[in-house]
Amino acid sequence: MQPESFILRPAQPADAAGLARVGVETWRTAYKGIISDETLAGLSVAARQERWFERLAAPEPKSFTWLVELAGQVVGFSSGGVERDGDPAYRGEIYALYLLQDYQKRGFGRRLVEASAHSLITAGMTNMLIWVLCDNPARHFYEALGGRYLREREIDIHGQNLMEVAYGWNDLQALIKKDA
Repeated sequence: MQPESFILRPAQPADAAGLARVGVETWRTAYKGIISDETLAGLSVAARQERWFERLAAPEPKSFTWLVELAGQVVGFSSGGVERDGDPAYRGEIYALYLLQDYQKRGFGRRLVEASAHSLITAGMTNMLIWVLCDNPARHFYEALGGRYLREREIDIHGQNLMEVAYGWNDLQALIKKDA
């Protein structure tokens, strides 16, 4: 069987609509039963598209957004950059990694993590972390990639208190070699 033909590339402002669509669709599938139905129903592709366009048109230093494209459609993405909370041990962070449900378990998520690690290394960072909701069943993906449990914290999502967990990688070069 031939592998699927896909493109892994940096996102551009013209990709804002595809990124927004993937973000909303994945929230609605991955977080169903975790985040309130009202919050999920109220997600706006148009609002997210506007934010993505602005972010991609004027990116923060040392930030990145990678996407996976199949047949001209965005099916997943990762974004990140400098760790946002001043963690003393971890300098890089994947802020978001979303992949449409139909495209999970095909290696695309792993490719997005690897591209993210490469971007962080290029920006001078040797380690990273990612935060994921504790109740998200996909969190085991990060454990399978060697992410080490760091800690938990409570967050507020539209008035709903939820727990999330951080996973960390101390050596991005080793992560990339492991994935090779």
